[in-house]
Amino acid sequence: MDWSPAYSWLVLALLLSLAELTSGAMVLLALGIAAALTAAVTALGLTLPWQLLGMAIFTGVLLPICIMVIRPRFSPRGVAYGTTGTGVEKGNRYTTLRRDFDDATGIKVNGDFYRLRVLESGETELPSGTLVIFKRFEGTTALVALHQPEDTAFQDDNSQRKEP
Repeated sequence: MDWSPAYSWLVLALLLSLAELTSGAMVLLALGIAAALTAAVTALGLTLPWQLLGMAIFTGVLLPICIMVIRPRFSPRGVAYGTTGTGVEKGNRYTTLRRDFDDATGIKVNGDFYRLRVLESGETELPSGTLVIFKRFEGTTALVALHQPEDTAFQDDNSQRKEP
């Protein structure tokens, strides 16, 4: 068995498809499928410029399909990737905690620890377990307001409170 350019395209397709397992963005999968189709074009005996043109065309067609059609089917519903810092957390209640190694006060948003600063007073140190309302980020510092407990017995039925 002689080594042919089609085998090189197939090896590239396999490597790209395996690399997709690490990313989940479906870009490498589209490139892997395009490389496999290019191997089929190469098996027909076309020269390198036609192979590269075929790879470009296959990529241009498959990339949008993989991103817009296939990727949403593999993403769990309700997950908004990359939302930390975009304002989605605004108004949510968090409990403060102290970080072990430097005793900094902060909150955990989506599993990440952020130091905090109280908007009203500028305080950066609060007792652990204090309820705060997240307002916004300023760099990597979470700007919060102290949670004011409301008397729910007098709360109007039409009022809306945002709960985490």
